[in-house]
Amino acid sequence: MSDAGAWDRRYAVPEFLFGTEPNLYLRSLTHRLRPGMRALAIGDGEGRNAAWLAGLGLEVTAVDWSAEGQAKAAALAASRGVAPRFVQADLTLWDWPVGAFDLLAWVFVHLPPADRAVAAAGAAAALAPGGLLALEGFSPAGTGRRAGGPKDASLLWTRAEVERLFPGLEVLELLEGAVLLDEGPKHQGLAEVVRALLRRPG
Repeated sequence: MSDAGAWDRRYAVPEFLFGTEPNLYLRSLTHRLRPGMRALAIGDGEGRNAAWLAGLGLEVTAVDWSAEGQAKAAALAASRGVAPRFVQADLTLWDWPVGAFDLLAWVFVHLPPADRAVAAAGAAAALAPGGLLALEGFSPAGTGRRAGGPKDASLLWTRAEVERLFPGLEVLELLEGAVLLDEGPKHQGLAEVVRALLRRPG
């Protein structure tokens, strides 16, 4: 995976690079969320999604490998009177709990192909029967319209890659196209993305 130290250096600034509000696609799924659901937010950095989910009454675990990011995430959560569980870990080495979560938020987590496959297998196994995986990532379509995200095309998402990596999950939504992002200084403007909502059968 990428260098955790590099992310520590990025997050070691006062402002929140990706804002303090939840990802717009995740917010659009509010009607599917219920207090008491067990949620996992991976690669959640400064904690915007974890804090929002916890504010809805979900039991939230947030995993990221950046100590700086998680310090900001904990401060954000405390300012809202919520207390997600924070785990500092590399997603390719973490011992993913099996069948432990009703919701998994995979928001703009871009990994090299081999690492992505390891994390995807762990994510699928971590879902409880009926659990949902909500994913948004930058796609290679429209190279000039990324509004942030990696320049290395191997790190990007496509619909085909979602289907390949999560063959055992039911597809509820799988969309690819342009959206307008307004998520902190690093995600501003028109971007080409993949959005997926998947469910573990059972």
